[in-house]
Amino acid sequence: MSNENRMSETRTSQSEPGREQRIFSFKATQFIWLAFGALEALFALRIGLKLIGANPQSPIVALIYGFTYLFLFPFEGMVVSPTMGKMILELSSLFAMMVYGLIAWGIERVVWLIFYHPRAAMVGVTETTTSEHHTAP
Repeated sequence: MSNENRMSETRTSQSEPGREQRIFSFKATQFIWLAFGALEALFALRIGLKLIGANPQSPIVALIYGFTYLFLFPFEGMVVSPTMGKMILELSSLFAMMVYGLIAWGIERVVWLIFYHPRAAMVGVTETTTSEHHTAP
């Protein structure tokens, strides 16, 4: 006489089509906002330093002025900056902040339009495996 043992195993998995592309588009837009946000923060710091008449010979002030100048030179001399002693209100830097903000928004929207795909229905896969074991007494 033999005993028959049947074992069955069921595995269910779900996947979400397009998930990786959505994650990529989310991460790419986060990076864009981070990069432009840091640039905007440096512009704001530059404006603040100019307003308080910071010493341009100071290493940190010179570093901030030098780095931000790379992005501000197209706007240089666009409008007259009001001054009072050593204090300067750099209106061209304010305008540049607006322009770079719009550029960041435009790039972010283009990345979103190209790479983002709306969430689709979850796809479920169920596998059932059956195995038989024969044992003798």
